[in-house]
Amino acid sequence: MTSAADVGVRDTRAARDVREAHASPDPAARHGRRRRRDQRRQRLAAWAAIIVLGLFGLFPIYWMLVTALTPNELAFQFPPQLVPSEPTLSHFVDFFDDPTLLRFLFNSALVATLTAVLTLAVATLMGYSFSKFRYRGRASLMYLVLSSQMFPHALLLITLFMMYSSLGLLYTYAGVVLSFSAFTLPLCVWIMKSFFDTVPDSLLEAGALDGAPRWRILISIVLPLAKPGLLAAGLFAFVRGWNDFIFALTLAGPEKMTLPPGLVNTYLGEFQTSWPALMAASLVVSLPVVVVFISLQRYLVGGMVAGSVRE
Repeated sequence: MTSAADVGVRDTRAARDVREAHASPDPAARHGRRRRRDQRRQRLAAWAAIIVLGLFGLFPIYWMLVTALTPNELAFQFPPQLVPSEPTLSHFVDFFDDPTLLRFLFNSALVATLTAVLTLAVATLMGYSFSKFRYRGRASLMYLVLSSQMFPHALLLITLFMMYSSLGLLYTYAGVVLSFSAFTLPLCVWIMKSFFDTVPDSLLEAGALDGAPRWRILISIVLPLAKPGLLAAGLFAFVRGWNDFIFALTLAGPEKMTLPPGLVNTYLGEFQTSWPALMAASLVVSLPVVVVFISLQRYLVGGMVAGSVRE
């Protein structure tokens, strides 16, 4: 029979074996636990960085919304409130009740759309020419187009003003659209060229062998494949026309003025600024661009990386 002393000895040895096993684990197991612990720390650090950067980027937008919902008499209270105690939608209602601001909104939509259409039409033809044709002076023209981005746009404003005044284009939609398109065109040309470079020449040759003319090859073969590039260039041109300030302020005039200078002239005064109304109008103005960006995000990314992989 087993005595109580023998049982106690066996229990003591088992407990010691367990302690030794935990005190001296297998090196591979110890390395695996350390790696998992490091991976958890890295994930936590990455999420912490994402949260901090997200708060840094989104807080100004949140503060715009808080200010837009705050009554005028509480806009400068101290300490400021992160959540308005008496929220109001009156500033948004006032924006849509103001016919002058609605005219500025219409002007912005019209000018931005025409800028995108004109820029896309010219950039498509230029980019296709630079990508698929070989002729004397081609490289020089390409870099000449690119070098036009080196000049500060404000330096050309006086020249454009005088030229438009002599041609009768001052304070017209045509003058504003032409000025926006001229400064948007170089980057759009290179976006389209980079995307056309990814279209295999064998497809163009196959179309030519079937008897298709060049314009038919461009419309039926090349442009469907270049849809992401078209959307990326068009979106860039639209945003350029929607957000421009100095050219719209100088060349558009009071009747053709777009929203950016229109909001400044409406809400920013010499002695007083209506910050809640300005923030409400700014949110309304920003919303269409945000919606377009979100809906076309995948095409925009595809257009930006166009040309990184070639056949």
